[in-house]
Amino acid sequence: MSTIQLTPAQHAILAYAIEHTGGKIDWFPDNIKGGARKRVLEGLAKRALVTSDSTDQYVTAEGYDALGVPRPMPTAPTDPEMEAAVAAAEASLLKATAPKRMRDNSKQAQVIAMLRRPEGATIAQICEATDWQAHTVRGTLAGALKKKLGLNVQSEKHDGERVYRIV
Repeated sequence: MSTIQLTPAQHAILAYAIEHTGGKIDWFPDNIKGGARKRVLEGLAKRALVTSDSTDQYVTAEGYDALGVPRPMPTAPTDPEMEAAVAAAEASLLKATAPKRMRDNSKQAQVIAMLRRPEGATIAQICEATDWQAHTVRGTLAGALKKKLGLNVQSEKHDGERVYRIV
């Protein structure tokens, strides 16, 4: 069995897809609707447990491994067009799962370094260091750091001032 930790919803979705639809993700538990579906799929894709074509999502070999289920035997393409399509899909999957890179001297890297300090950083401190406005700092914390990079940014209020940290 794999050491990948899945949420109950992720486990149920993968198990259903493997058992009932040949690996195609087309069922979700009743309590997973709208944006929650998107977040569950993004979480699975981020860990390379599912992949998608232009319209549908499918369980990857790693997804089968995570559930401890034997992988299905691949079928060999029978014509050159299909072989080209398979090669293109594999290339796009490799590109999509490549880790995001960040320049060491960027303002975003500077913000991350400030947030990793034990004392954290306030919005005012980040504004001063980056020459950004407060709304840009808040957008960076929520968008680039939390959503895109998946960092766990937490905030606390100390002496009436909000302090942010990466934990």
